Amino acid sequence: MKLSPNVLLLTLTMLIFCACKSDESVNESDNETQNDYVNKIMALGASRVEGNRPEFESFRYELWKQLKENNWTFDFVGTQSDNSNYPAFNNQNFDTDHEGHGGWTSEDILDGINEWITETETPDIVLFSSPGGNDALQSLPYAQIPININAIIDILQETNPNVTILIEQLAPGRSDIMTSELISYFNQINEEVLAIASEQSTSSSQVIAIDMYTGFTDLMLADDVHYNDSGADFIATRYYNVLSSILD
Repeated sequence: MKLSPNVLLLTLTMLIFCACKSDESVNESDNETQNDYVNKIMALGASRVEGNRPEFESFRYELWKQLKENNWTFDFVGTQSDNSNYPAFNNQNFDTDHEGHGGWTSEDILDGINEWITETETPDIVLFSSPGGNDALQSLPYAQIPININAIIDILQETNPNVTILIEQLAPGRSDIMTSELISYFNQINEEVLAIASEQSTSSSQVIAIDMYTGFTDLMLADDVHYNDSGADFIATRYYNVLSSILD
């Protein structure tokens, strides 16, 4: 049967219209998937992650407020939960999940990381706080610290090949406890962190060093090594400035 020119034109127009609608549906679906995605963030470390209100602060609460204020979609994850009292912010309650264990060394964290990741949701982003800090305070052999840190990163990347790891160049303790030996120890760790970040980054998993050392002062400490409100805000802002450029 021979179709008239008008019928052919109408048929062609309908086909083009349907194809366009189909593409729009795919794009809308993609956008919904992206917009609905929840970034799972694990704060990993020792007492600077854990916090102990009202004696000293963790950076987690200040970071949570900054992320909420700027409308990021995320979920703090971890096997630990903070039982301290925190004011609501924008009519929302603080997400208290974390992976901070007071007093733990790099070896302690390495020994526990597999179990923690098994028990909780696999993180998309890990905030690796003060790596080697307790090792330094306990005068443990330096040579083991980079070995442990690299092994922890290996496990995180094996669990999630796309994980992003923000690793701190750790903030100093109060100046009256920072002996020449401890200063040397901290400086060595912080230089090591830069090398680890470069060497451990892959095409799908960024390892990013964040300088928490420069600009940090005694006025930001509640005691020898832990943050007060000012210190928590300082650390949180350094984290936020990087997170805001990498969050989905």
